[in-house]
Amino acid sequence: MSTARRARGRGHEDDSHDEPDERWAVSYADMVTVLMCLFIVLFAVSNVDKTKFELLANSLATGFGQESTEGGADTAEGVIVPPELQDDDGVVDLAARAETEFESLVGLRDRMSTSLAAQGLQDTVQFVIDDRGLQVGLVGAETFFADNSTDLSAKADAVLDTIGDVLATVDNQVSVEGHADHRVSAAPFPTNWELSGGRATQVARFLVEHEGLGGPRVKATAFSDTRPIVPGDSPQALASNRRVDIVVESNEEEQVRALIPVSYTHLTLPTICSV
Repeated sequence: MSTARRARGRGHEDDSHDEPDERWAVSYADMVTVLMCLFIVLFAVSNVDKTKFELLANSLATGFGQESTEGGADTAEGVIVPPELQDDDGVVDLAARAETEFESLVGLRDRMSTSLAAQGLQDTVQFVIDDRGLQVGLVGAETFFADNSTDLSAKADAVLDTIGDVLATVDNQVSVEGHADHRVSAAPFPTNWELSGGRATQVARFLVEHEGLGGPRVKATAFSDTRPIVPGDSPQALASNRRVDIVVESNEEEQVRALIPVSYTHLTLPTICSV
């Protein structure tokens, strides 16, 4: 009896060895998967965007503390420095360039201020130097425009003529930005957008048509009452917020402009409450 069982057991063992061994299929599947991934990567590399690839390469170079392929890499700050911000030796000194640009803007401001003072107009504008460039503020609309009007006054013509003479000697872009106080506009202007935009446009036209500034250099923008510089409803606050700013934009790169110190030149405003 036991002999028969042993015989049957041996028969089952012999049958199991007759079945094919399919463990090779697992390895084969792994190899096919790897090949598929390889071809996907090759396809992706063959269609790589050159600009994105350079940005990735520069980022990796900065992360590992090495120089990037084109342009410098500020490894301390993790900022890619474009070639135009480097000198002949590849050295980058953003602070020095910002100081030079600041001095240039100060010189431009002083030339305008001196010319205005020579005509007794030094109290008609205020100057601000910041990361945008030199801002010449024509503050107090009553000085430059008729009441509730976009027509330039005689004093406005004199101020703009003086400023325009200086602007004609540089090649900076000029942005003329109109602002209004928060009070409701009066006819013929539906809103403060039309009033502030009309005044900015008149200043821009004067600079182009009378001072010879190239049209592509000048743009006019309306901000209505969205950017007040003095809060409140006092006559002084309202007069401060009714203004037209002439912004002489810096020609420097953004990294340099961010380091330009802020400088204000204030004036005393009249307490007049016109529109």
